[in-house]
Amino acid sequence: MTRTAPAEESFDRIIVIVTRQIGDVLLTTPLIHAARQRWPAARIDVLGFAGTLGMLRGNPDIGELIEVPPGAGWKKSWPLIRRLWRRYDLALIAQHTDRAHLYGWVAARLRSGQVPENRRSWWKRALLRHAVELGTSHSHVVLEKLRLLSPWIDPLPPVVQMPPARGLPAGIAAQLKPGYTVMQVPSLVRFKQWPLRHYASLLKEFAMRNLQVVLSGGPSDADLAAVCEVIALSGVDAAVNVAGQLDLNQMSALMAGAALYVGPDTSITHLAAASGVPVLALFGPIDPCLWGPWPVMWPPTQPYERSRPRQQRGNVTLLQGTQSCVPCNKAGCDRHAGSRSECLETMTPQRVLAEALAILEPGAETLSRRS
Repeated sequence: MTRTAPAEESFDRIIVIVTRQIGDVLLTTPLIHAARQRWPAARIDVLGFAGTLGMLRGNPDIGELIEVPPGAGWKKSWPLIRRLWRRYDLALIAQHTDRAHLYGWVAARLRSGQVPENRRSWWKRALLRHAVELGTSHSHVVLEKLRLLSPWIDPLPPVVQMPPARGLPAGIAAQLKPGYTVMQVPSLVRFKQWPLRHYASLLKEFAMRNLQVVLSGGPSDADLAAVCEVIALSGVDAAVNVAGQLDLNQMSALMAGAALYVGPDTSITHLAAASGVPVLALFGPIDPCLWGPWPVMWPPTQPYERSRPRQQRGNVTLLQGTQSCVPCNKAGCDRHAGSRSECLETMTPQRVLAEALAILEPGAETLSRRS
């Protein structure tokens, strides 16, 4: 239940709880920034899972980053519970899980939180000053998080804040040429993965046009292998492979010098969109109305439609498959993390190349976007 709060109500200590993955943490920054604008003198801390808060390091709106081990039981969490007990005036619970709401109840005397649209969440609503029901408006996650502040602030243009840039390693910086394109190859799960053979074909087409490509990925063995496979399939030796060599602050610096970013539905694509670089986002089964990369300077309104082969919003061009089931918003065609996604498998390199060249060479004749 939502209970009216005085608009002039003030808080000195605020905690934002976002116990989810890296991309969702980044998309919580508009909420954090709006809270900072509303209460400029407040201390704002963020609680999240260990290993997910890197997107927030160096963010000027944030005081402390509080990490909790994912899956830790309440017994192991007891020292943190004692430390958090009613330390804050307001908890903004940007996650609907039981654990997030219990941390919010421990930490603050007043709470505004997200709740699922089901009867089992009655106890969460009972603990909240203001409840934001998920699934009722089919809104983008950025807008849903900002609704946590609706009792105290009118909607503001959302600002997704990327990690502050940090200098690139000298060896990588020396290889970069003006106008390079960053391609993020790996996805966390297969059902969001554009096929590696398609990346290889795209890389080869770029090389034929003397367009430099920087291939990015994380430090995991799977990510490193995926990038190496793309290079091997393409036969292109000139690509700059930075997979596993850059932290998130250095990725911000890499985006700052890029002319284009191409990537799948992943956290790095959200980071690229926040940087202002032209982004070509390759979306499969996931609904862009909920998770599309937030365009720079976009107003507090829904950026995307649910299903269109091509959507251009600000600095983001988002491509989807043309199948009637797109987006199913499920874990691929076979409904599991290792599933194929026909909508991505049939998104041809020629189609992506046409969009890329239209951005990089807007005055030149390009392939039809409908190919």
